[in-house]
Amino acid sequence: MAPDAQIAKLIADIEFCHSAMLPGKRLPLAAGPNQFGYVQPELAARLRAVDPAIEISSAGVTMPQALLPRLNELAAAVGIPTRAEDFDVRATPEGEVLGVLDRGALPSFGVIGVGVHLNGLVHKPDGLHLWVAKRAANKKLDPGKLDHLVAGGVPAGHSPFEALLKEAWEEAGLNQDAAAKAREVARFRYNMERPEGLRRDLVYAYDLELPADFTPRPMDGEVESFMLWPLEHVKQELLTSGNFKFNVVLVLADLLLRHGLFTPGEAEQLKNALYREMV
Repeated sequence: MAPDAQIAKLIADIEFCHSAMLPGKRLPLAAGPNQFGYVQPELAARLRAVDPAIEISSAGVTMPQALLPRLNELAAAVGIPTRAEDFDVRATPEGEVLGVLDRGALPSFGVIGVGVHLNGLVHKPDGLHLWVAKRAANKKLDPGKLDHLVAGGVPAGHSPFEALLKEAWEEAGLNQDAAAKAREVARFRYNMERPEGLRRDLVYAYDLELPADFTPRPMDGEVESFMLWPLEHVKQELLTSGNFKFNVVLVLADLLLRHGLFTPGEAEQLKNALYREMV
């Protein structure tokens, strides 16, 4: 059965997160036995010009393991913009930490990035509501897009839950005791082509029920404003606009499915697209 236009749009938004075919034109990037990223051939050549110990072949790019602690130096040497925030580098999401790399360089190196998203939920007499954030206009990525109450990357040395607690205060003024009641509900993986490069992301999704008298505060300037919307309003915005940040779509589709906001036929079609790479 073909999906109707609105469900088809949502499915297309989900599929857009899976737009990268690997390796495609990229070359696998490895240090010793650990393949941890993908780079464009042009970048591989620039990296080798910086350090001749980096080898390039039709099978991929290999660097000595001794270069792993110098990934940020390599990124700076080839002119990749950085964001002064290191992420752990792993060959697999649960693998050992091989080194660190600045968040801004992850897409260029095709390194896995881990993030957290929090559904901030409020029970009201007329049903369940969700806190929605509007990203600040000066954000480097997706300025002005709609986002979760709390969302952010997992910096080096942190667990996803530790990162969630940190971001909860920095982005929404939500104290640690309240945020610690969040529960993990899903994990999503995707490989996505973006203007900044290749996004190989793992997103941890959490639910948190908040009291009706809680009002979020944008503490670090990354959020312009917050809105409290009924779930049905969230659904209509998701189905009819392109206003949500790309990966927010995955977490919200899962939330709406879990709360039964789609018909059985719609739900079946969405599940096939959404849960194909669940962790």
